[in-house]
Amino acid sequence: MLQPPFAQEPPFSHGQAPRTAVLFCNLGTPDAPTASALRRYLGEFLSDHRVVEIPRLVWMLILHGVILRIRPAKSALKYASIWTAEGSPLKVWTERQAQALDAAFAKRNEQVRVRYAMRYGNPSMASQLDALKTEGFTRVLVMPAYPQYSGTTTASVFDAVYTWGQRTRLLPEFRFINHYHDHPAYISSLAAQVRAHWAEHGQSERLVMSFHGVPERTLHLGDPYHCECYKTARLLGDSLGLSKSDYMVTFQSRFGKAKWLEPYTEPTLIARREKSRFDLPRIHQRLLRNLRRNCARSARSVYACWG
Repeated sequence: MLQPPFAQEPPFSHGQAPRTAVLFCNLGTPDAPTASALRRYLGEFLSDHRVVEIPRLVWMLILHGVILRIRPAKSALKYASIWTAEGSPLKVWTERQAQALDAAFAKRNEQVRVRYAMRYGNPSMASQLDALKTEGFTRVLVMPAYPQYSGTTTASVFDAVYTWGQRTRLLPEFRFINHYHDHPAYISSLAAQVRAHWAEHGQSERLVMSFHGVPERTLHLGDPYHCECYKTARLLGDSLGLSKSDYMVTFQSRFGKAKWLEPYTEPTLIARREKSRFDLPRIHQRLLRNLRRNCARSARSVYACWG
């Protein structure tokens, strides 16, 4: 039996008022810290052509013939070491961020609901878009959890929306946030957290701002991620009253043998450990810890993007 090209539409009600939602999208996480769950997650993640730009046939042979036979068990042990009673830390904090942003809208009497989705894993973007459509939302603002744009992350989130749209007859009105690496509310939130850390632990000689790494070749191919990371760092340094010598930018999490953005975080800290003291709790661009204090400003900024 042939499958219809479009998913079945939910019941339509004439005169239905437009409804607005924010879909807050993060990278993803396995469902459990087990080899089988990691195999599913890594299979989806590493099959994305935005993530690995190797000719597909060659990469599929490597991925399914080698990586997915070896890496899941090793990665499961690392996930198990950070897994919490509530589940994956990434999922827990993403859900809390979405709930806090939803509460901020409600406090302002804005008729906007916030849901979260994972680009890889659960809840999937397709399932959340299906749910929003079923509930009658007609306008969706897609907000990646990545302040700095990268084709490996931000564009992949947008791809998932486009793919969902290809099987949907009546599409919601979409808006997309490409980046907010230099937005005053974002910089202010980061600065507030650094100052809070300094107030509790004292200010060190140098602040390390560690961003997630990507292959260096993406920079030469036109990806703005590297430049946007450095702009975030410069604006944060200015907000904190730091000179260029008071902070440094590094990049963490490498995969494979190709050259990634430098300097690398771990060897940089090891090499300089004996020379000076650092703020080792790094300022990570994805998870803002103080949700209640910062989400009110974020809500105003995100809603303003709708126009």
